[in-house]
Amino acid sequence: MITEASLPAGPLLAVHAHPDDETLATGGLLATWAAAGQPVTLVTCTRGERGEVIGDELAHLEGDGPALAAHREGELAAALAALGVTDHHYLDQLVSSAQSAAQEGEQVRYEDSGMAWVGAAGGQAGAAADVPPRALVAAPLEQAAAALAELIRELRPAVVVTYEPGGGYGHPDHVRAHEITMHALELAAHASSSRPGHVPDDVWWAVIPAHLVRSSRAALHAASQRAGSLATLLAQSSTAALPDAGPDSPLPAAATAGLPVVATIDTRPVLDRVDGALRAHATQVHWIHRLDGGDEAELAGWYALSNDVLVPWLTHEHYASAPTA
Repeated sequence: MITEASLPAGPLLAVHAHPDDETLATGGLLATWAAAGQPVTLVTCTRGERGEVIGDELAHLEGDGPALAAHREGELAAALAALGVTDHHYLDQLVSSAQSAAQEGEQVRYEDSGMAWVGAAGGQAGAAADVPPRALVAAPLEQAAAALAELIRELRPAVVVTYEPGGGYGHPDHVRAHEITMHALELAAHASSSRPGHVPDDVWWAVIPAHLVRSSRAALHAASQRAGSLATLLAQSSTAALPDAGPDSPLPAAATAGLPVVATIDTRPVLDRVDGALRAHATQVHWIHRLDGGDEAELAGWYALSNDVLVPWLTHEHYASAPTA
């Protein structure tokens, strides 16, 4: 078990696909690292231009890529303030800065590639029917990875964290972020014209043990059978539903990677920070409810994304070490 007091010494670099992913996948880790007074840097690959929008008040942003991107930039800034993270970069800005220094090319923009569900809710995502020209999945791998590699050489992180090869749940941008990060690490191991090479002490992939997915779904299902706030919440919504807690329900890619967990982060000391970050992403996350402990020890609470399916908010995050070549 890794806590604030036992974190690896040195900077942390996290690479994520869209605003909100940093909180949903690694919010506890980022907050714990920041609370320990160690440097934390986040790289976000897109601005989530094709995300669905929760709520009537901001519904007009859905489908308006530039407007939604600008709004989600603000949400991300608020979430990072809640987590205590002060160093942030968009991947395309790193690329554009590198090109500007070399006096070549126009400003690069990487956009949300979109997705489509190819399995049941909580299962797997796949490619969208249409992909915009500036989609992250269409970005040249070498271009994006080279810019990220230069940041790795500059920051010299002790740990780099991103998704496992399946991208958490198969979102094309998550998969591409994994590919970009892993190639950047290969490049960063070698010196550039301006900086020596750097190899982090470890590379972590965000995972979740399959048994924990099932047990936390069961715990959430059990909570729904008791009178209280969850029953009230469900009564207020005609669309909210619980994940299927059965043993044959679909598992996300992060739960099927079959990789041994090397780091478990107890997020309970930083739940206030993570709670604030979740609420900052109001276009993407709602029905947020935090438990006060009790029988559901593995549950911090629950929330839902735009599909209104309630999912467990866990008290611990789990990370596997990327296999070495």
